[in-house]
Amino acid sequence: MSGGNEARPSGDTNDASDSARAAAPREHDNASGHEPGTGASSESHNKPNNSGGEGNHNDGNRDSQSEGNKGQAQGKPGRRSRKPLLILGAVIVVLGIVAFGWWFATRNQESTDDAYTDGNAITIAPKVSGYVVRLAINDNVYVHKGDLLVQIDPRDYQAQVDAAQAQLGLARAQLNAAQVQLDIARVQYPAQYAQARAQIASAEANLKQAQAAYERQHAVDVRATSQQNIDVADAQRQTADANVAEARAQLQTAKLVPQQIRQAAAAVEERLQQVRQAQAQLDQAKLNLAWCQVRAPSDGWVTRRNVQYGTFLQAGTTMFSLVTPLVWITANFKESQLDRMRPGDSVKIGVDAYPQLELHGHVDSVQLGSGSRFSAFPAENATGNFVKIVQRVPVKIVIDSGVPPGHTLPLGLSVTPTVYLKESNGKR
Repeated sequence: MSGGNEARPSGDTNDASDSARAAAPREHDNASGHEPGTGASSESHNKPNNSGGEGNHNDGNRDSQSEGNKGQAQGKPGRRSRKPLLILGAVIVVLGIVAFGWWFATRNQESTDDAYTDGNAITIAPKVSGYVVRLAINDNVYVHKGDLLVQIDPRDYQAQVDAAQAQLGLARAQLNAAQVQLDIARVQYPAQYAQARAQIASAEANLKQAQAAYERQHAVDVRATSQQNIDVADAQRQTADANVAEARAQLQTAKLVPQQIRQAAAAVEERLQQVRQAQAQLDQAKLNLAWCQVRAPSDGWVTRRNVQYGTFLQAGTTMFSLVTPLVWITANFKESQLDRMRPGDSVKIGVDAYPQLELHGHVDSVQLGSGSRFSAFPAENATGNFVKIVQRVPVKIVIDSGVPPGHTLPLGLSVTPTVYLKESNGKR
């Protein structure tokens, strides 16, 4: 009895000491931010114990280990929450590097998708009216300069040529007659002037003779002459006086020799102008006849044909368009893209219709005005509210290479030109 009673105090003492040692790690864990029953308490319970409460200590160790595992499970999500931030930061850095590389590679480039192929589209229309008697073309065929395209019935215009030729012949005959009259006038009118002067001299001589006879008849005694002789002398004097007056009047008319010659020369000039008029009418008739044949003004492709064989054409009516082989690019760049763009800058061109085709060219010129400035209804910014809009300016780009032989670029295709700008030191 005494031995058993003595053993109990020692067991109680061991239990108290063990519970004190277990409580101390819990307080340490609570002070360090851990939940009670963490790994520290399990270590204290794992210490060797020779007391009789060894089974209880093992149970305490298992409980403390389970609580420690729970504490560790609760602590893991706090440490993993930093990984998404690191991943996001890495992605931002990579995107920044890529953006800087793209900017550095394209800092000397300007591009736009508001660009199209352009060229000369010649509108073909007849100058004269008539029926189409020959049609030598078809849709989208290639023709050469001077080729016959359309033939209009020429019979009416041939008749006009014949009439004009006859009128020209008549005018030339009248001109010849006027020239002959001029030659005659140059001889006739001076001769008439000389004749008028001679008649004056003759008339004055007759007047002098008649005046002498008149005075002689009146000077003699009346008994030595007769009244008849006196009357005859009076009449002869009056007649001679009248003849002198007439000769003088004829001389005044004959003095107009220069004017009469100029009148004849003017008649010649009039006939000459009539000849020229008739020649012009003949030339116009021949020109109308030549216009009956519509020929190609340049090499190119026939497009938008709306003429058929037998169609009656009015002068000026559009028959078709002729697209020349020369093609360039019209790119409508924003006004903010033109600061460093200069004629001669190299250009790389991509064609939407032919993705495998890569063209090369250069900037030819920049239009001196935006597209809206030359529109049918330009903007009036001085009235009403104003909203600033970025304007686009057409830039002409000439194609230098890249078009395969025998390959054509239709007008109006969408293209994407990229202009390689020059730096301030001249490098690209």
